[in-house]
Amino acid sequence: MLTISSEAEQKIREVIQQEPEAVGLRIYVRGGGCHGYQYGMAFEAKIAEDDTVIELGNLKIIMDSQSAPLLQGAEVEYLDSVQGSGFSIKNPQAKTTCGCGSSFSA
Repeated sequence: MLTISSEAEQKIREVIQQEPEAVGLRIYVRGGGCHGYQYGMAFEAKIAEDDTVIELGNLKIIMDSQSAPLLQGAEVEYLDSVQGSGFSIKNPQAKTTCGCGSSFSA
């Protein structure tokens, strides 16, 4: 299953408080990017019947039925460094990734 680092969880909790309609954070994979698939994240106001939901206390991480298999075993991290800050997904299923880390091939 998808795992969330403690740093990423803390940052998600901070940011989601500013979104009163959000019930959780959706992490998804869609076609595109320079390697065929690209990651995305968005605040979600509702959960569909076929969604996979990971609950971390009162925080919900939501994945649609097509993205969940592609994210199996992946780890979401939050990096804060001199070069910048942001979320990063390490996916063991990715055969190749692009330089920016937001696109991959499976």
